[in-house]
Amino acid sequence: MPRTRILLRFPAALPAALIALLLLPSCGAINKMATKGVANSITKGPDVYSSDDDPELVRDAIPFGLKTIEGLLASLPRNENLLLAACRGFTQYGVGFVGADASEQPPDRYERQQELQERAMHLCLRARDYGLRGLELHHKGITQRLQNDPVKAAAEIQAKELPMLFWTAAAWGSAISYGKDHPDLMADLSAVKALFERGLALNEAYDAGSFHEALIVLDALPAAMGGSLDRARKHYARALELSKGNRASVYVSLAENVSVQTQNRAEFKQLLDKALAVDANRDSTQRLANKVAQRHAKGLLLRTDDLFLAPDSTQTQESSP
Repeated sequence: MPRTRILLRFPAALPAALIALLLLPSCGAINKMATKGVANSITKGPDVYSSDDDPELVRDAIPFGLKTIEGLLASLPRNENLLLAACRGFTQYGVGFVGADASEQPPDRYERQQELQERAMHLCLRARDYGLRGLELHHKGITQRLQNDPVKAAAEIQAKELPMLFWTAAAWGSAISYGKDHPDLMADLSAVKALFERGLALNEAYDAGSFHEALIVLDALPAAMGGSLDRARKHYARALELSKGNRASVYVSLAENVSVQTQNRAEFKQLLDKALAVDANRDSTQRLANKVAQRHAKGLLLRTDDLFLAPDSTQTQESSP
């Protein structure tokens, strides 16, 4: 799945709000009202993370925010905004930080890479479950229907549910990509594909082409699993167009998932150089996401010799990243 953007919403006053909540009298109605107030602050308050220019600061802060959301969900288990925030947040943390760490491990740290991939998989499964709970609010039983008849089940989801659809699919697909040695997960691939294709049908331009960016990874899977490198490149081209070239993660997705697979070293370097050339400050709402993607691009460049069999390895067919 793509190098997802950090979109969690935690207002600067959140700690104070939590302290106030703890100091309230033990009246169930009052506590529930206060809990709803904090939940609204988290899910609807100003975004204080995506414009940050310090990925490590955000990385250290996100776990607290995620556990806060889970604590609130214990009291408000059917709060749609909290379920979306949990699904999105665990996906972003699992892919953008833990999964990225795994892919940047050198060959002599294989065991550490496996540990990180396993952790990233579990974080994404956690996210998927929150997303499915969110979809279940309006489509009771859809979790089972997605496994029995995924295309028909996905067709139930409407445009107003696109955020929940996207992050559920992103979480599920990411878990599959980290857990390729788990046959039970691989069996869910058709459900993920149906969700993404439903999203494209509803609004292919959603979030500047995020469905297309996600499908770069899905279509980079082997042909026996329904993948197609030709389709992956078409999704890349459309994601690039819709994002106007301002999203470093689009370049990184093609480089990591297609260029490495086809052993096209020249394309790999060209794509990652383009990712690093993106002006992370051009759009403050994309600043953190671009910095995270660019840091990952640097890590991949350092591992170039580990990822390619020979210095002059090239793709047999010309491509234009």
